[in-house]
Amino acid sequence: MPAVFVHGNPETDEIWAPLLRELDRDDVTCLSPPGFGAPIPAGFDATVGAYRDWLVGELEAFAEPVDLVGHDWGGGHVVGVAMTRPDLLRSWASDAVGIFDPDYVWHDLAQEWQTPGRGETAVRSRFGAAYPERVASLTGRGISAAVAERVAAGQDEAMGQAVLALYRSAVQPVMARLGANLHHAAERPGLAIIATADHVVGTRAQRLRSARRAGAATAVLPGLGHWWMDQDPGLGARTLTSFWDTVPQRP
Repeated sequence: MPAVFVHGNPETDEIWAPLLRELDRDDVTCLSPPGFGAPIPAGFDATVGAYRDWLVGELEAFAEPVDLVGHDWGGGHVVGVAMTRPDLLRSWASDAVGIFDPDYVWHDLAQEWQTPGRGETAVRSRFGAAYPERVASLTGRGISAAVAERVAAGQDEAMGQAVLALYRSAVQPVMARLGANLHHAAERPGLAIIATADHVVGTRAQRLRSARRAGAATAVLPGLGHWWMDQDPGLGARTLTSFWDTVPQRP
């Protein structure tokens, strides 16, 4: 089965490069959400629902159901598809199931982006900064220098505008309401990836609770943070491979 990877914010698909080298497969596709390493189509409003529908459209082009993997907002988009179009999936994996918990609170930076005025100032500072400053921002948040250099090259004003639109469309209780449908994700085998030092996608309790509601297995990555796929790509690859080995060949 083909494996499809979807990244989040403030990234491009370069974030997956170390893990994909470890997987060493020739049937992998990385999909870049509009604004995050891909152009924003005319009329695309960059909302939670728009990104879910974009991903549905991309997956409909595959000849067979896929193993879908998402990180950060990409993980949110993955869960959105699992809840609404499980027929497109053999399995799904996400490190962001916790954002669908009814008690999830957006992290401080997200709340800044969600605030008119402050958000515009913040994205200008981050995405409009000179290239070396963008690299330094990413490495300061835990991405390796080599990956940060490639991701920073894809950051631009369009990404900043997509960030504002996406996060503002997700102000609570939007995510909690979407999470009421988590049980539908159980129609396909799922995996909730829980990096214990990742503090922006919900508490551990929220992530475990959402995983149970979605009927998903869990994989705990001790000591790893938000960019677990870059910090320990070998462990990430083994975790996904072990999960895929448990999934029936046909849904």
